[in-house]
Amino acid sequence: MKKDLKLEILEKVATLVTAGFGLVAALAWNSAIRALFDKVFGEQSGIIAMFVYAVVVTVVVVLATIKLGRAVNKVKEELGLVGSEKTPEKK
Repeated sequence: MKKDLKLEILEKVATLVTAGFGLVAALAWNSAIRALFDKVFGEQSGIIAMFVYAVVVTVVVVLATIKLGRAVNKVKEELGLVGSEKTPEKK
């Protein structure tokens, strides 16, 4: 029972730390991409440039999410895992 609790706490902490690092990386990329758009569109912070930025970022995120999801599903199929990472497929 104690080992299960320790493992669950460790998994949650690892998830939170990973999410925190992901947020820091996302903010860094946000700044870099905004600087690029400022260079391309000039120092104007017009609403059109902001919408172009938002659309481009959204498209990239959607495509990356789809690609990653497919990669995860492919690996799960290769490992014979269904539903949960810990449950082997019964044949």
